Amino acid sequence: MKELPEIGKISPEIFEELILPRLGARNDSVLVGPQHGVDVGIVEIGDKAVALTTDPVFIVPEYGWEKAAWFALHILASDAVTSGLKPTYLSIDLNLPMEMTREQLEITWTVIHRECQQLGICVICGHTARYENCHYPMVGGATVISVGQKDRYVTPAMCRAGDRVIVTKGPAIEAVGILATMFPELIARQFGGAFSRKAQGIFYKMSVVDDALTAAGVGVREDGVTAMHDATECGIWGALYELCQASGLGIRVDADRIVVEDCVPEVCGYFGIDPYSSISEGTLVIACREHRAADAVAALSRKGIRSSVVAELTDARQGMTVTAGGARRELVHPRVDPFWKAFYSALEKKDALAGEAGLREGD
Repeated sequence: MKELPEIGKISPEIFEELILPRLGARNDSVLVGPQHGVDVGIVEIGDKAVALTTDPVFIVPEYGWEKAAWFALHILASDAVTSGLKPTYLSIDLNLPMEMTREQLEITWTVIHRECQQLGICVICGHTARYENCHYPMVGGATVISVGQKDRYVTPAMCRAGDRVIVTKGPAIEAVGILATMFPELIARQFGGAFSRKAQGIFYKMSVVDDALTAAGVGVREDGVTAMHDATECGIWGALYELCQASGLGIRVDADRIVVEDCVPEVCGYFGIDPYSSISEGTLVIACREHRAADAVAALSRKGIRSSVVAELTDARQGMTVTAGGARRELVHPRVDPFWKAFYSALEKKDALAGEAGLREGD
């Protein structure tokens, strides 16, 4: 029997053993139910498809309240848009720590309101309170609801062998965005102030809302996009593996074709993490019919989003492989994201440097 992980998402085995067999009452209106590697559930209501996704409200004060709130909202919306449908409603529960002030809440909620306005999301219900034993970063939960035509949503079941796979922005977007925001002094000491400031700009790439809506705008199903998956924990390798598992297909990946944002190799090298296995909110994996893949890449480029066709889905019997630098290997799920260990090691290093600075000032 598999044990629960020390930190992070439960494994597919735990999900299939404990969660999946116990889903409450059966309902025939469910078009897409819970599935590992699928970011949304979809139900049929009247003549509409309604996609729903639920996640924690993730607020990290150390980012700064404006950035923290922006990121919290975009995490939620980024899962919703992988359905191919535009986010429509937000239901949100805020269980706030006792130390949160009125001013901090005002900044947080103002940013969430602003981002919802820009994305066309209406807040329809929720709960807001402060409680003992509530702590950052998990300060509640929220559900984003997307409503659209039944012929406009996508899900991995629609993929087939021959579909091309597009990856936007490349690896470790979230890992680098967070590390650069949390540890600018460490990066500046290693690479200089200008590099550190440029790396910090990656923070606002940690959203796939524009990526997904742009790709779906080219066409869906037989006319384009067949599935989308947000590369979060375990990064691009995890997302590609999960897409294959969810679709029941194999894959041939050409790793040399994956775009890489500036600063990512250097920051990942400095912190000792594999960028392709590292958390990457902001990176979207898109399955697309072959004849529309180039159009999707072109549409993304017009929006200023770098992307490339990096793989082909195959029959499952052909397995999952990655070719890099001429060498081929099996694509395996990383299981453990290297970001977390690097993050906490960097915190210790930052505290040690601060302590040294304090001692020097006291001399």
